[in-house]
Amino acid sequence: MNLSLKGFILYTLIALFAVTLASCSGGEKKSNETTDESTANTETHAKKKTILFFGNSLTAGYGIDPEDAFAGLTQERIDSLGKNYRVINGGLSGETTAGGLSRLDWFLEEEPNIFVLELGGNDGLRGIQLSETKNNLLAIIDKVRAKYPQTHIILAGMQIPPNMGQEYTDEFQKIYPAVAAEKNVTLIPFLLEGVAGDPALNLPDGIHPTEEGHQIVFETVWPFIEASI
Repeated sequence: MNLSLKGFILYTLIALFAVTLASCSGGEKKSNETTDESTANTETHAKKKTILFFGNSLTAGYGIDPEDAFAGLTQERIDSLGKNYRVINGGLSGETTAGGLSRLDWFLEEEPNIFVLELGGNDGLRGIQLSETKNNLLAIIDKVRAKYPQTHIILAGMQIPPNMGQEYTDEFQKIYPAVAAEKNVTLIPFLLEGVAGDPALNLPDGIHPTEEGHQIVFETVWPFIEASI
């Protein structure tokens, strides 16, 4: 083999090595870019602030699609505005203030930027002692505030029909402004304003709103959410 042929072979081998190295580097770079993009997307999702609706069947959207309940409608409005918030629906049908207090810790694993407390209606319908309902609401607020002092708390006021007598009904209604004043939290005077008692806006049970009813509830709740985001 003459010198020129050796030189040609050596040149060819060097060129092939260079191409292979460039290909590997390019693949590694592309892989790194994909990983970086995935990490960025994960971080963006993680940075979303949280709105926690913590309540009973009214929050859960009993009898309708949860997306059509007022919590789901809140997420829809937030998305349409491009706000970096996600809504967690912590509603549980049949929940009382005592039950809410007992399951609250699970929902506080993650900090809620806004905490909407909607409980007490089932207490009133069951005739639970008013002092117990009030104390449980106070305790829920205290627990949230102790763990996350910066969380904005909104208390949804509730009213009940006079099944337990007018005196009980009147005193029940007073619990919410009293708790809101004592704990200095935002009060929605009456969650079901314009909906309660209207057969056209409630399911046959007369208690739970229809989709149309939830739309009205959402319009009642939204100004309080909008002012906090």
